[in-house]
Amino acid sequence: MTLTRTLAKFTTGLTHRSMPAEVVEKARVCLLNGYGIGLGSHGTPYAPVARRAAIAMDGGRPGDATLLCDGRKASVPGAALANSALFHGRAQEDTCGAAHLGAIMIPLLTALAEARDYPMSRFIPALVAGYEAGGLLEAAYAGRTTPAGLRASPIYGTIAAAAAASRLMELDEERTAAAIANAASFSGGILQSFADGTDEWRYQVGVAARNGLVAAELARAGSVSAPHAIEGSAGFVKAFARTDCDVGALEARLGKEWSIARVTFKPYPVCAFNQTPVICALALRDQIGGRRIASIRVSMNPYETGYAGMDSTGPFNSISGTLMSIPFCIAATLARGVPTMRMMTTYDDAEVNALVGRVQLVSDASIPTLCCRIEVELESGERIERYEKKVPADYSFSRSEVSELVRRIGGEIGIPASAYDRLERFVDALPDARIADVIASFAEAPALRDAA
Repeated sequence: MTLTRTLAKFTTGLTHRSMPAEVVEKARVCLLNGYGIGLGSHGTPYAPVARRAAIAMDGGRPGDATLLCDGRKASVPGAALANSALFHGRAQEDTCGAAHLGAIMIPLLTALAEARDYPMSRFIPALVAGYEAGGLLEAAYAGRTTPAGLRASPIYGTIAAAAAASRLMELDEERTAAAIANAASFSGGILQSFADGTDEWRYQVGVAARNGLVAAELARAGSVSAPHAIEGSAGFVKAFARTDCDVGALEARLGKEWSIARVTFKPYPVCAFNQTPVICALALRDQIGGRRIASIRVSMNPYETGYAGMDSTGPFNSISGTLMSIPFCIAATLARGVPTMRMMTTYDDAEVNALVGRVQLVSDASIPTLCCRIEVELESGERIERYEKKVPADYSFSRSEVSELVRRIGGEIGIPASAYDRLERFVDALPDARIADVIASFAEAPALRDAA
């Protein structure tokens, strides 16, 4: 069979009973994190832009899908665009390798479930279907596509969205294969916005969700789609990764190496690659104890230091620039402590900016990804060094840990605890849950309606 057909056979067979209990639980954790971070992103400026675009393109659509933290209705594609931008607002969404699949799929599935009243028994299987289809390809090829300047989230997330939507719609194996093939043709996305400190990346996740939905709807309508869309001589892998596709090796992973198991979460509102450097800098801050810093040397894996925007030293004028910059994140943490949204949007802090200029970034292939070495030389001549070693499991939080994380964020911006109580009841009750409870939880955010 072709890889699209193999993926379709696997994803259409996913049910609560067929999946291991730990996979179902991880899906619940991903949902709580996705919704909780989305709620905590209320007030960030990206969702309002996407909402205005959605209304302009599709108009208000009473009875369709809710624009979360806003209350107006839009088309399903419009809500997916706007709500994905909301979920991406703090840059604290989940990460599957280098791809933020949750910020793509969860808003899309929510909009579909609300507008079309699909049975909630399909909700978790649909989410897992997307993580497995998109995550399988991300694990195999992101190491090639990311250094080439292609962003993993829209590249692999479009396929994830198509697989998730197909499972929620309960398309059969043939039509799901067509949807995945369509998505392979509709994928795309570059990294330049990180280098320039601009906001396109905030909207890429919503565009991936919309394109995945289009892929599924075309398949449902009867599209004739390339069976070799992934492994073909002009297919997805050859075009994006510039290598041959080992179909057998990919097929062997399905149902054995669950992609959702490697989904990780972010304790701080910075890039996934900056989580460990921040943790390392926080420990060093305690050791430095307010003494003056002469220089900072930061050593990390080349895959991380080579990502667009990671080596930026400013000047900074957007959070899109600060959260990506290794020098800024480390300097701000050493100077001010635990990163917050306020800290990441303060661009004129003279002490932080002076420290940014003292950071030397070193690419060291001997340091694994998710690890970091920081060497600080004080003005007194004393040297302090710390090596922080992390693996994906260190960021694979339990449901209680995610609950604590999202409630802490909500406390920073005034989200009532009852909103999180409602979300947790929804996640716990699945498949016997009501999507209306999710919509109601977002309605508890402080009023902040945009001008149409």
